[in-house]
Amino acid sequence: MSVKKALISVSDKTGLIPFARRLAAAGVEIISTGGTASLLKEAGIPVIGISEVTGFPEILDGRVKTLHPNIHSGLLAVRDNEAHRKQLEELQIETIDLVVANLYPFKETIAKPDVTFEEAIENIDIGGPTMLRSAAKNHSFVTVVVDSADYEAVAAEIEANQDTTLETRRRLAAKVFRHTAAYDALISRYLSEQVGELLPESFTVTYEKAQDLRYGENPHQRAAFYREPLAGGANIASAEQLHGKELSYNNINDADAALAIVREFAEPAVVAIKHSNPCGVGIGETIREAYQKAYEADPVSIFGGIVAANRPIDRDTALAMKEIFLEIIIAPDFTEEALAVLTEKKNLRLLRIPNLNEASAKANHFRVAPVVGGALVQDYDLKQLEDGEIQVVTDRAPTAEELVQLKFAWKVVKHVKSNAILLAKDNMTVGVGAGQMNRVGSAKIAIEQAGELAKGAVMASDAFFPMPDTVEAAAAAGITAIIQPGGSVRDQDSIDACNRFGIAMIFTGTRHFKH
Repeated sequence: MSVKKALISVSDKTGLIPFARRLAAAGVEIISTGGTASLLKEAGIPVIGISEVTGFPEILDGRVKTLHPNIHSGLLAVRDNEAHRKQLEELQIETIDLVVANLYPFKETIAKPDVTFEEAIENIDIGGPTMLRSAAKNHSFVTVVVDSADYEAVAAEIEANQDTTLETRRRLAAKVFRHTAAYDALISRYLSEQVGELLPESFTVTYEKAQDLRYGENPHQRAAFYREPLAGGANIASAEQLHGKELSYNNINDADAALAIVREFAEPAVVAIKHSNPCGVGIGETIREAYQKAYEADPVSIFGGIVAANRPIDRDTALAMKEIFLEIIIAPDFTEEALAVLTEKKNLRLLRIPNLNEASAKANHFRVAPVVGGALVQDYDLKQLEDGEIQVVTDRAPTAEELVQLKFAWKVVKHVKSNAILLAKDNMTVGVGAGQMNRVGSAKIAIEQAGELAKGAVMASDAFFPMPDTVEAAAAAGITAIIQPGGSVRDQDSIDACNRFGIAMIFTGTRHFKH
């Protein structure tokens, strides 16, 4: 076997001319279509027009050109099948040994902010995927290239051996089916969104590899980082790394958690994260003040943590951050003076996300959590606390200052792993209880962490109190106000306990479990 005839039809013409020249020099005849054929001819590369092979003109504005038996028979014929060879001879159809194709730019088209539905539809490729699939199915005999990154390897094998190896053809065929699957997933998602089918009968998602990772959560686990093809807004996948060593699996996971919390605030805010949970959150008049509060919230746990700020990092803030070991600092920008300070630490990762306050999770985007044998799919938890949703259920209403702290605590507690209890005071978290099997257990952890700062603090709970024991623990610690969803059949027991201790309590009607 040898590669004698190639069919080339590409939308992205990166690297095509040098590749085609090498094919022609190796004695490969090239069939081509439309703009690709014109480009090759202009470069002086001999080209056979597709109509010469099909005996039929390109029609319907180019919608139909490769969809013809002379093309697909030449691709799909099993070369060592005598009946197939005989049919090709009788019909005077020649085999095609190499297909080079990439598809209409559907992703790039729908990413345009002003794209029309009609324009999107016109950029759905039909002939290209069909041709790629035919060639990939018959990869025992046909080489198929969908990625210009493979041009060099394919050209080198043909130059050396007049053909590619079966191993290469099988690898390229697998890439083709990944490519067409991703292409179809984008189309199905776009059309489903257009008709409002956000959770349809089948749910197909696709991601593009951003980088291989050294390992996963633990050194014995393999991992890679993938990004959504059309992810917009502020996200870790679009961050610009200014300094430091490569991000790890846990770095990326924790950085995503930090970004989700810091976006909750309009005022200057800093979030410190350890193991996907906030260990310190602070807001202030300046980003320096906000960082100081986040640090003081838990000066032990912040060590080795990830910090996110929603304002540019200046020199004073950088000097404070430099005093301790941090893994990552995320910010919309860093001043030159701040960079000079922070880059003295060789391994400290600095991530710049200019549009940090721009939400990345839209109403029609979903969080996918794999389980063995399937996946759970849900909306992102974007629910915000509106003043109209607050219900005072105790005899005493919160003071104005307590209400400020309750709202602050409520923004943060929804990002703490359930069961979640959070204490706040003076625009900073002072105690966090996360992931316990019962709510009072989380409360005890938060209260113990806060110590004397629990006196006069407020408490937020991500879900209702099933019994009054959490209120009793709060009262013993000197907590003065509580915010929680309400909804327990025993709500009145907790309300009565608050009234007995003089604690103000408000219900939000919204639960914020995070598992």
